[in-house]
Amino acid sequence: MPHLFEPFSLRGVTLRNRVGVSPMCQYSAGLDGLATDWHLAHIGARAAGGAALIIMEAAAVEARGRISPHDLGLWDDAHIAPLARVVQFAHSQGAAMGIQIAHAGRKAGTAPPWTGGRPLADAEGGWEAVGASPLAVDEGYRTPHALSVTEIQAVLGAFQAAARRAIQAGFDWLEIHGAHGYLIHSFLSPLSNQRIDEYGGTFANRARFTVETARAVRQVWPDHLPLAMRLSCTDWVEGGWSLDETVDLARLLKTEGVDLIDCSSGGTLQRVKVPVGAGYQVPFAEAVRRGAGMPTAAVGMITQAMQADEIIRNGRADLVLLGREMLRDPSWAIHAAQALGQREQVRVPEQYLRAY
Repeated sequence: MPHLFEPFSLRGVTLRNRVGVSPMCQYSAGLDGLATDWHLAHIGARAAGGAALIIMEAAAVEARGRISPHDLGLWDDAHIAPLARVVQFAHSQGAAMGIQIAHAGRKAGTAPPWTGGRPLADAEGGWEAVGASPLAVDEGYRTPHALSVTEIQAVLGAFQAAARRAIQAGFDWLEIHGAHGYLIHSFLSPLSNQRIDEYGGTFANRARFTVETARAVRQVWPDHLPLAMRLSCTDWVEGGWSLDETVDLARLLKTEGVDLIDCSSGGTLQRVKVPVGAGYQVPFAEAVRRGAGMPTAAVGMITQAMQADEIIRNGRADLVLLGREMLRDPSWAIHAAQALGQREQVRVPEQYLRAY
């Protein structure tokens, strides 16, 4: 079996190891959605720190699809050049660069988390939210406008256009955000989708928008580059989206050219008891990998080198993506390689060699 520091190939991209950086919103773009020096420094540190793959944070395919007014955007050609600058530096450090394209749906228009993360009124810079059905996320949130079939088609076009811009910016890897209660997930979960048309009701209908999004993106995303999708594998609520449905959806997405499922969970409802613990979402990646016969990425409370290596060695996932631990330690991959006796497998920047 492979180990954490063995290369991994998907389509025409070969990652130098199995360690990646999860997409993590920085809420540090300008109000126009443009990447800033913060993004260059943030991504650059992790590229120099040995991670094989870095997936940049959710970039909104529409201005109204931002979680906060300071989210990255990919809805305009002006976003391409600032992102390309970040990609070029990461490539110079040997990392593959991905970006997550997203639409926040009914969870759009909130303040950055360090200011409370609350929904913003129009006077504070908020805006109308959209979703599968007119169901608010929680108290205080706007009741979203339910997208019509015509409007759904427009959103599909926005995802496709964002994928084209990601190509122009030089990204090697693309991830569609279908998790955490955002727009795509709001169609999947029966807790947030009460439609009675072809986009609601049965599993096939609730999955239709997700499948159509993957199809639209794959039509323009190059054949030699990987396409991933992040899914919430369970809503953690009885009667919500389930792991079995996730496996069934992964099989459908595989036929549409999706190459890997990034296995997360939750987000449809705000107040849900989740059994958080070390590696608590890894069983989802294992179940999807085996049930759908496609590569997966494991995420969630993965912090230790031996823990990450075990996930790969035992075939529970093909990649390990770290989030908060990478915020705490941008050079986690180098330190993990040392701990596992694989130091020679990781490139340390010449400027830092004296420290190792």
